[in-house]
Amino acid sequence: MSALILRNRFQGNTTLIENEFIDNYMASANGEYVKVYLLLLRHLNNPCVSLSISYMADYLENTEGDIVRALKYWEKEGLMTLEYDEAQNVIGVEMGRAPSRNTSFSHSSHNDSGGHILSGAEARRASQDTIRFLQPDTLAAANAEAVSAAGLSSGKNKDTTPARHTENRKELKQILFVAEQYMGKPLNHTEMESITYFYETLGFSADLIDYLIEYCVENGHKSMAYIQKVALSWADAHITSVEQARSTSALYNKTCYSILNAYGIKGRGPAAPELAYIRKWTESQAFDLEMILEAISRTMKAIHQPSFEYTDRILENWHCRKVHTLSDVRMLDDAFAKDKMNTKKSTSVQSSRQGVSSVANACQFEEHTYNMDELTRNLLQSS
Repeated sequence: MSALILRNRFQGNTTLIENEFIDNYMASANGEYVKVYLLLLRHLNNPCVSLSISYMADYLENTEGDIVRALKYWEKEGLMTLEYDEAQNVIGVEMGRAPSRNTSFSHSSHNDSGGHILSGAEARRASQDTIRFLQPDTLAAANAEAVSAAGLSSGKNKDTTPARHTENRKELKQILFVAEQYMGKPLNHTEMESITYFYETLGFSADLIDYLIEYCVENGHKSMAYIQKVALSWADAHITSVEQARSTSALYNKTCYSILNAYGIKGRGPAAPELAYIRKWTESQAFDLEMILEAISRTMKAIHQPSFEYTDRILENWHCRKVHTLSDVRMLDDAFAKDKMNTKKSTSVQSSRQGVSSVANACQFEEHTYNMDELTRNLLQSS
């Protein structure tokens, strides 16, 4: 088969991509990151068009956090340098040649054809082509001083080498930045300390912390106290990956729908007040699904209609009595039936006694009446 003949008729309106990028960078990168890189190259040829993080996110159907992560990835790979304002917002990108993967970034060398291969630092300075971003609408990431104040320098990481420490600092700054996007506000010192605790002490990865915050916020909880409670529950369950966390979340969703089905509610998820009750039963009171379904069954038998309030009174009573298994419930039922029987017997005995007393009183009344008649006859005869 003969070779294909390729002709380029678009020299006047093209985007050039280095072979080095295609050969040694593209295949190993996330596909979404590659799209971001290509879009940046495209706009280098059209500098009159305003470019922003939000525009790139909308155009590529990603989140702004995804765009920032892509930019930071390519910066780490040595293909670009990011510029920040005082609030740590990305405001510019300086594109450079792709450093050769055949040599160390820390030394300059030459390729086989005698061409100079740039080191990582040289590559980042090789081109003066710079893309300026519009001021993004997102909130700023915490600055380096705030990260240090949050305790990053406490030395709790197993690898305490300077290189690893620097890498951890950068990763934690990125985590804090993403957290602010989800929370919709700058993080205070306590919130930064909590996230640092997830990262350093609990050993959560950046991806797991991202998912943790995303999961809580999407379920209506931006309170760091709630987020920390979920984080601790994940740590207790030895959850170390996003996949494990998703499975746990799916199990929680299964619990919600099982509860709704027990009430006969189908075709919708739990409303906010209903979800509050479910969280109370499963989290605060630590009832398992079996106990909750038993309480719902008793609710339906008693009032013949769904009522989270009625079920809550049953579970509240069980919680106060430290009843947490079906065997505990049976013991409580037996004790209640016994008390009821004793009360019934006591009432019966008391009624019997009252009956005897009534007969005696009646006899006394009759005797008293008889004496009065006698007195009346005697009175008439004497008159």
